[in-house]
Amino acid sequence: MKTCFRENLKLGMCVDIVTKRNQKTGILTRGVIRWILTSKPYHSRGIKVMLSDRSVGRVQHIVEPEENAVATHE
Repeated sequence: MKTCFRENLKLGMCVDIVTKRNQKTGILTRGVIRWILTSKPYHSRGIKVMLSDRSVGRVQHIVEPEENAVATHE
């Protein structure tokens, strides 16, 4: 799983995290990584990060940029 390795995460990357209070429900919070809090290179439940809105949780999914997001103006 890519989200378990610190090397796959970069500041400014858009990710989905699960916060401590939402662990049982599995509700995800989407945001941009402000700080990477886990110092180890690997964590089995996901690397802990703080988002730009100061939410803290473990990364569950990396949001890939849409490849076809080029806007055309006519």
